[in-house]
Amino acid sequence: MDPRELHPAVAGLFARGRGRSTRVAIEQEYVVFAANGGVVPIEDVRQAVAGSPYVSFEPGGQLELSLPPSPDPVRDLCRTTAALRRRLGGITLRPIPVDPREDVPLQLTSPRYVAMQRHFDRIGPAGRVMMRRTASTQFCLDWWPGRAGLEQWRVLNLAGPALAARFNRSGRLAVWQAVDPARTAFDDRLLYGDDPVAAYTAFAAAATVFVDGPAGHLSTLFPPVRPRGTYLEVRYFDAQEPHVVGRIAGILRKLMYDNAFRHDVLRRTRCTEGMWRDERRTVRHRSAARLAG
Repeated sequence: MDPRELHPAVAGLFARGRGRSTRVAIEQEYVVFAANGGVVPIEDVRQAVAGSPYVSFEPGGQLELSLPPSPDPVRDLCRTTAALRRRLGGITLRPIPVDPREDVPLQLTSPRYVAMQRHFDRIGPAGRVMMRRTASTQFCLDWWPGRAGLEQWRVLNLAGPALAARFNRSGRLAVWQAVDPARTAFDDRLLYGDDPVAAYTAFAAAATVFVDGPAGHLSTLFPPVRPRGTYLEVRYFDAQEPHVVGRIAGILRKLMYDNAFRHDVLRRTRCTEGMWRDERRTVRHRSAARLAG
């Protein structure tokens, strides 16, 4: 897509807020299991949770809770999840990063998802695994104006490989990195240069188009940190248990809202070619160490 056509829409994604609020919101994805361990038809889950707020679904039937900002987001996550589980009865929600079942169908068959799967199939099998069988815990954080906002964008991206490795539970990130690098930006392409809007526009322009219009095309990009206008969405964590969600939220809160801490991290962390590849190497080393006892 022509960068000149994309640039105004990308600029809107980087508009940033006017104040310096310090809120945190959580988006938690769950893999859904029937009582016998099988796949649950998505309509059965929809019917069971009808009327419940904050619920949406991913293409393989994963349930996602998109909670509003809260003074205690982990408490709200636990309470909302408990209420859903009571309504679901024998249907189980599990915060696991990769569904072990290999027969999960595409349950959302809108033209967008069908086109996305067709595109990923041209590259390899990872796209189907990503769409149907992965789950993450995502964090939404207020994005400040001015120089501080530019630092927030940079520090979340720079810290991503180390944080993803620290809280790794699976091979989910390896799946995402194999999907389509031109669409996921699990490399350093968003960090070079002084203009993040220009870098993101170039990233978007290089990705294959399979949805009409700039806004539609931008919605098919899945970077580790997604610009959302007035907030940033951190997407590189595996699905986590609640006590770990709280630990991660505390770290991200300091990176985003503690000026001294953010400056210190930026001084000590630099963009390097292949930094997400290095994260995968760290994960392999830690896994080997755990197996060795």
